[in-house]
This record gives sequence, C-alpha cells and structure tokens, in this order.
Amino acid sequence: MAIWKWLHQFINRANDEEQEKDMVPLSKILENNLNEIQKDLGNSPDIITRRFILGREHKVSAAIIFTDGLVSNNDINHFLSVLFTEYNDEDVSVSPIKTIKEQLLNIGDVKEAEKKTEILDEILTGSTALFIDGAKTALIASTKGWETSGVMPPENQVVLRGPREAFTTNIRTNTALIRRIITSSKLRLEQMKIGNLSETVIGIMYIEGVAHDKIVQEVRKRIKSIKIDGILGSGYMEDYITDNPWSLFPQVMYTERPDTAAGHLLEGKIIIIIDGTPFVLSVPVTYLMFFQSTDDYYLNWQLSTFLRLLRMFTFFISLTLPSLYVAITTFHQELLPTTLLVSLAAQREGVPFPAFIEALIMELTFEILREAGVRMPRAIGQAVSIVGALVLGTAAVEAGIVSPAMVITVSMTAISSFTAPYIEIVTSARILRFILLMLSASFGLFGMLFGVMGIVIHMTTLRSFGIPYLQGIAPFNITDQKDVFIRAPRFFMNSRPRLFAQKNPIRQDSNIPHPPEDRQRRKQDE
Repeated sequence: MAIWKWLHQFINRANDEEQEKDMVPLSKILENNLNEIQKDLGNSPDIITRRFILGREHKVSAAIIFTDGLVSNNDINHFLSVLFTEYNDEDVSVSPIKTIKEQLLNIGDVKEAEKKTEILDEILTGSTALFIDGAKTALIASTKGWETSGVMPPENQVVLRGPREAFTTNIRTNTALIRRIITSSKLRLEQMKIGNLSETVIGIMYIEGVAHDKIVQEVRKRIKSIKIDGILGSGYMEDYITDNPWSLFPQVMYTERPDTAAGHLLEGKIIIIIDGTPFVLSVPVTYLMFFQSTDDYYLNWQLSTFLRLLRMFTFFISLTLPSLYVAITTFHQELLPTTLLVSLAAQREGVPFPAFIEALIMELTFEILREAGVRMPRAIGQAVSIVGALVLGTAAVEAGIVSPAMVITVSMTAISSFTAPYIEIVTSARILRFILLMLSASFGLFGMLFGVMGIVIHMTTLRSFGIPYLQGIAPFNITDQKDVFIRAPRFFMNSRPRLFAQKNPIRQDSNIPHPPEDRQRRKQDE
C-alpha cells in the first residue's frame, strides 16, 4: 500500500514539474526565445522562422514563426508587408508589440502571449507568433489557412428532398453550416481541446433556453474527463461519453447532415463537433430516433408515417426471420400449412446439414460479402457483393448445401437490414441475430421469445445522458406520440419532446388555426 502511495506521489510530482516547465515565461532576448521554440518543436523543417529588422530609425531585431502548410501564405505576406512599410518607430516610449497590435494588423484575431506552452499550441494550430528583441511577450496572429475539403453532398444519408450539404473535416466550417440554419443568438458554442498529444478541438453546440441545463453540464463534464493521447475521430469519444459502453445498442447518434443536426438542436439535444471528422454526434438519443429518417420531415406526413412503420417492421424482420425459420422448421412444423411443409421437406431432402448450420453458413457468407463490398473500391465493391451473392446462392442450392427457402430467408433478412436510415442500429441487429439464431436452434420459439424479452428488458435499463432509451414507449407519454411511431402533420406538432426540452417545451403557437379549421373559417366569412 505504501509503495502505491509513493508511486502516486512520484507521478504527481513529475507531472507538476512538467507543468511548471511548460509555464516558463519568455525571455527578453530574441535568440533565446527562438532557440527554445525550435528545440521544443524538434527543429522540424516545417516550422519556419523568418528573421528581419523592424523600424528605420531605432532598428530592432524581430522574427516570426509559423508552421508551413497550416497557414495562409497571403496572410503571411500581408503580415510582413505591413511590418516593413507601415511600422513607425518615432515614439520609443510605446511598446512595439502594442503599436503593431493596436494600429497596424487588420487580422481578425490578434492577442499577446507570455507563456511558452500557449505560444507552441498557437503555432501548431495555424497561428503566427511575432517575437521582438527586448519584449517578454509575443504577438499571436490568426493566419490559419490549411487545405480542406469543400462542402459536398452527403454520401451515407441521402434524401429525396432537402439540402444537398454535408459536414466537412473543418470544425469552423461545420459550425458555420449550423449557424446558417439557426441564426438565433441563443445558439451557444463551447470549445475545448481533448488529447494530450493531438489536442483535438471539440465543440459543443446547444440552444440556451431549449436544451436541459443538467444534460448540457453532464455532456461538458464527460468530455472534460477524457484523458487520452489523441482523438482522431468521433468514434474515439463514444466509449467515453456513453452511459453503458458494454451494450450493443448505440447511445450516440452520428449524422453528416447540417439540417439533421439543426433539427436535433431545435428539439433540445446537444451536438458534439470534432475537428477533423465529417460526422457530428447528437446526444441524448432514444431507440426510436434511429428509425426517423431525414426524409420524414420533407415528405408529406402520410407517406412519412408509412415509411417509418415499414422501417420498424423490416428491422424486426432482419432481427428475427432466420431464427423464426429455424425454430419452426426444426421444432414447430405443425404451425405450417401442409402444402408448404411438404414443399420445404422436398427442398431439404438432399441437404446434409440441419437448419441451424444451414442458416449459419448463409448468414456468415452474407456478412463476408457485405464486408468485402465495403472494403473494396467503390467502383467494384457493389458489383462484387451483388454478383457474389447471386453466384454463391445459386451454387450452394445446386450443390445441395442449402435449400432454396433458406436462401430466400437470408436474402430477405439482408435486404430488410438496408432499410434502416442509420448504420449503427443495423450493426447491433447483425450481432443479435446470431444470438437469437442459437437460442431458436436450442429451444425453438420459446428460446427466440425469451431472447427477444431479454433484449427488451436490457433496453429498458439503458439511459442516454439520463434519458430513458425507450422514451416514447417506456415511459409512455401521449404528447410525444406525434413524432414517435408516426409523423403527425406540422400543425399538430406544437411541443418538443418532454424529457429533452423541459425548460421550453413549446415549439409553435398552438392558437394558429389548423388547415381544416382555417378553411372552414374562410368559407364562413365568404
């Protein structure tokens, strides 16, 4: 026990010494500062140091340091041009740093820095540091200008109607895309850096007065508690911020569409933006949200409701159809009509494997084809998966390894899984399908039903930032049913989800006449 205590104190002492070392202030000697900066950055060739003489009468040595590839060359050239042509050194009583900051530079973000750690962070994120001999502060000018991909159409969440814009890998572009949709002054953005080495910029966006304060505090707390070397994408954060990382069900929603993110903000949710990834996270989420497509809010409500119910039904089919087939053909043949039973028996006459092994072979084959189609180049990936499924299915039936009914069952299962608008919920079904398959092969329909009951019980215990995962079903709230299983007409959706937006549940004025009432009123006036 004493050894662990001593080791803990030793580590803390080392961390304190490292922090004190990083917080060393700058020196008044220019060359000392430049040498220290270059030494801390490993004399990297992409760290550019440009020395020059400032002033005409009272000449003083100066230098700028920036990272090549992270800055805008136009901003650097403008920066130097201003210093060479417009700097006036007649009044020696005024600090050169103050003169340059307040009178010369027209760059948007300019600030002073005294600590070496802060200067290093700014240089490595695209800013330019100006050092002047005799000054113990450096001037930091924002000159960010690295190459980024432009705003492109979404690839994974394609809609029939609606905007054709997707998030990019630049966090500032992503926040601008959201602010262009929601122009309210109540839209809040908080930024922090996560990762001891990567120092990835993380942004939290929410609407003040709509989002629940406790949920915002919990999101902020969980992100700040992450202690890791680097965050390279949104998937790195998911395990740290989810309530139950051991569950197969996703508790964080990904989206690449700014309009979807804006819709979540208007409902009282919080958006997490990670610099360097084109996907943003939305929290908290519920299970039924993964069946709500963006198209539901651009199409008419009758079609949207039909398609949403169809997605839920096909997801249940993709989860249970193989196990249902195995259970009935193995244990409960009396449930089938005689004609169908005779047909299935004739098909399986030459198959050497039981139904469970037959289903397992076909399911694994389709999973391999699906993974191969994803990993191969896009031009041939779809062709390989489609042709491979047709060829292998036909060859397996002709060889007598599987029956035609099993090929149809597994094909329907695979097609049904493609109707889900979010890939995260499909991934959980792919794994649970094998568990239900083994239960049905062992205990028949009773095993499959107990497996489904276990899944439902597990889902009722899940929470997403304190919100029940089955919100809308358990607990049941009649006012929230306007956008759960159905998508009600706009004029009925007067309130936001109750648990997400408790401070401001009203979405629109409920006194506005509904279209039928409005038409009747106009008819009476006439």
